[in-house]
Amino acid sequence: MLHINHISFSYNKKAGDLFSDFSLSLEPGNVYGLLGKNGAGKSTLIYLMTGLLTPSEGDARLDGVNVRKRLPHTMSDIFLVPEEFELPRLTLKNYIKINAPFYPRFSMEDMERHLDVFEMADMMDVKLNTLSMGQKKKVFMAFAFATNTRVLIMDEPTNGLDIPSKSQFRKLVTTSMTDDKMILISTHQVRDISDILDHVVIIDQSKVLLNASFADVMDRIAFRPLRDGDEPLFVLQSPFGPLAAVPANQDEETKVDLEMLFNAALQSPDAINQLFTSQK
Repeated sequence: MLHINHISFSYNKKAGDLFSDFSLSLEPGNVYGLLGKNGAGKSTLIYLMTGLLTPSEGDARLDGVNVRKRLPHTMSDIFLVPEEFELPRLTLKNYIKINAPFYPRFSMEDMERHLDVFEMADMMDVKLNTLSMGQKKKVFMAFAFATNTRVLIMDEPTNGLDIPSKSQFRKLVTTSMTDDKMILISTHQVRDISDILDHVVIIDQSKVLLNASFADVMDRIAFRPLRDGDEPLFVLQSPFGPLAAVPANQDEETKVDLEMLFNAALQSPDAINQLFTSQK
């Protein structure tokens, strides 16, 4: 549904390309986690796939339409929650009145339900600029989910949220997901989102190190205490002994440790690639 085709992009020619011949396909029915080191280009990639930046080569297409054209019927199907944003000096009621018409599937019923999830009911007459940063983020995300766009992209959505609000956010994601939607979450806070993802994309230096469903990860990698004879992809020292991400044996299935998976992809990219390109 959303295809990034051989994109190259640079902010500064002297610094070289941040992305070079980069391709990625994202399909509906999935909650994706986009992971990468600082400076790997996650936010830039988000802006490219939403048409906010122009690549020097290649393009990003939603259902075959170049998103950089920012056509109304395309933009009405994409919503971006950036890491940093400002809300106007309007009441929430007026904000909805002005912005909801741009999204044909916007649902006021959903908006009220999402506010309830965040324990922010009765907010319609409150001016948005008077809210705390955490409250602004919750109101904005409630609106984002209420647009019911087929593509919802969020950059560090749990930053600024307290622990109960992070739990509410996870509930909102799981209850809002449908087979025709695609949600992409870019974050460093992997523990905040690991339980709601079903697909992970790890990028580094213009390369896709891993693009796999959680089912495939569980089939190919085990996350458990290190054993004699293991050939680990990554080892984490813990108070209880070394923990490791290792190629899974037949019928060995463990819960995905997203943090260990990320480090394994960075430390052992060739081994990870071989695991996921070979037949299991």
